[in-house]
Amino acid sequence: MVQGDYYQKAADYNRFRLESSPGPRGVIYDRWGHLLARNVPRIAVSIIPAYLPDDPDERYALLWKLSRLLDVPLTSQMDPDRSDGTLPPSTVSSASGALDANGSDDKAIMDLLSQAELAPYRPVQLKVDVSREVALLLEEEHLDWPGVLVQAVPQRQYLYGSLLAHYLGYVGPIPAEQAEDYQVRGYDPNQHQVGLTGVEYTFEDDLRGRDGSRLIEVDIAGREVQTVGEVQAEVPGNNLRLTLDLGLQQAVTDILSRNMKAIGKKQGVVVAMNPQTGEILAMVSLPSYDDNDFTGGISSAQLKALQTDPNRPLVNQAISGQFAPGSVFKIITASAGLAEGVIDGNTRLYCGGTLWLPNRFYPEDPSLAQPFYCWTHKYGSSHGSLSLVRALAESCDIFFYQVAGGYRDYFRGLGEQELGYYAELFGLGSSTGIDLSGEATGLVPTAKWKRINYSESWVTGDTYNMAIGQGFVLATPLQMLNAASAIANDGILYRPQVVRDVIDSDGQVVQAFAPDVIRQLPISPDQIELVRQGMRAAVAPGGTATAAGLRGVSVAGKTGTAEFFIDRNKDRIPDRDREGNLPTHAWFVGFAPYDDPQIALVVFVFGGGEGSAVAVPIAGEILDYYFSRDLVEGGMP
Repeated sequence: MVQGDYYQKAADYNRFRLESSPGPRGVIYDRWGHLLARNVPRIAVSIIPAYLPDDPDERYALLWKLSRLLDVPLTSQMDPDRSDGTLPPSTVSSASGALDANGSDDKAIMDLLSQAELAPYRPVQLKVDVSREVALLLEEEHLDWPGVLVQAVPQRQYLYGSLLAHYLGYVGPIPAEQAEDYQVRGYDPNQHQVGLTGVEYTFEDDLRGRDGSRLIEVDIAGREVQTVGEVQAEVPGNNLRLTLDLGLQQAVTDILSRNMKAIGKKQGVVVAMNPQTGEILAMVSLPSYDDNDFTGGISSAQLKALQTDPNRPLVNQAISGQFAPGSVFKIITASAGLAEGVIDGNTRLYCGGTLWLPNRFYPEDPSLAQPFYCWTHKYGSSHGSLSLVRALAESCDIFFYQVAGGYRDYFRGLGEQELGYYAELFGLGSSTGIDLSGEATGLVPTAKWKRINYSESWVTGDTYNMAIGQGFVLATPLQMLNAASAIANDGILYRPQVVRDVIDSDGQVVQAFAPDVIRQLPISPDQIELVRQGMRAAVAPGGTATAAGLRGVSVAGKTGTAEFFIDRNKDRIPDRDREGNLPTHAWFVGFAPYDDPQIALVVFVFGGGEGSAVAVPIAGEILDYYFSRDLVEGGMP
């Protein structure tokens, strides 16, 4: 009797199968409701191992035919006539977006069946996006191919590809090293896809759908006979409405790429933000890539090309690139000097084109003094005596050398500790907290940091260099935009936001994101206003950013030209021009309108040259588009 019960249960287990139906992933919209990411039906082929033929030869013959038909390797050591080198989409190896260039080995049919030994009645997905012709052929062979399932499954589609790849990210199969963690959260590593980068990754819990299920009765070959009991319907994931403005994103991409092409540069960034809320309006990092390639399967050759491209198209340079900020950093030096009482609106410092810093061991020997130059030196000129507002407008290096590091006994500067303290208050040296993966922290150097990394003491010259955004200091474009936005809004540092709200499938708001204040800067409104005036003067005639000016809209900004090294060989010999000058990055940060800022932006061109000549005109075009476009219903021009 006991044996009879056992065999009865076994028979029932073979006769009934719990079949799941994937819950649709939530879709993604821009701030105006334009659809950016959706799900489209694709045909998937799976195997239920328990229903495969018991005879080894028959089993192998079926799997071999299936391998040839689907163009999927049968074992890790073979490749069934793969003429195009296409990898199936399950080759994703980590949530950082890196794929295994040899990923087709992981998709071999025999490997997948081996992994499914503990759950022989659970379907093992072999391939997604099978052609209609192959699907029809499989259905025709259904009676003779037990255990083979052909199903319609949703696949992610990104409607704008490379335009939004760094922002949206992409989905893919669960990375093997994270399979256990996802299983605990209710995922099936053999069936489900998850967000791997961008907002797809960060908002995975909101976007994921919940699978439906039904119990079906099957015959001896695994074919469906009838549905048994109540069907559990799938639950769609929530939708996202982003802060991003699609029209602005398109315009920024066009303007940046056109200007970069004109000067032969390959890497650039523009980020636009609402300085009153921290909402990201546009985020462009060039070059980019097509995120659809990753969700639909990417060839090993294409993947290798992306990974080895020196211009790093897979990297979102807006949040992951760490660069010397150059003179855009001077807004922080100025703010710190005012807050600490080192300078005020009436302070005037002299620029003679060159500042000679005495040797600390032999201060009376002028032959040992070290020269620090203003950018005007190469033109044989100087700024003379000038105030803070004019120093910002004309980007005088020597003025800020003295504000940060002082000069002899004549003028007391901030010192490296105070300057570093305010740099950190403005958000440098730590992540902004934006809801995108891969954000870098930048670097605010200290005396201790230099001793550990260089075995050298901090000197006044290091403070001078840091004062103008050179030396060891590093920042991401987003960090410098956030700092400029804090000047625009009278001292509030916001956490940058990429999502406005989460919406359920019925259109009801599940979660709305309010502005998130990181801190109020300990700088008085009057002091911040002086920095604002300096940035406004930079865009006015006589400033370094006049090309960003608009008729009818008051613009404020700050230019930056940051020297950097290019390591061409093991000797770390940098590329220099004929005059011995290092290459430079072009920067600009700004906001408008001056009295009631609606938009703040950062422009960065890698190796672009002078900020005033390259970054400023780009900013001017973007601001002109932003304020001159006529928005029709839905927010598109």
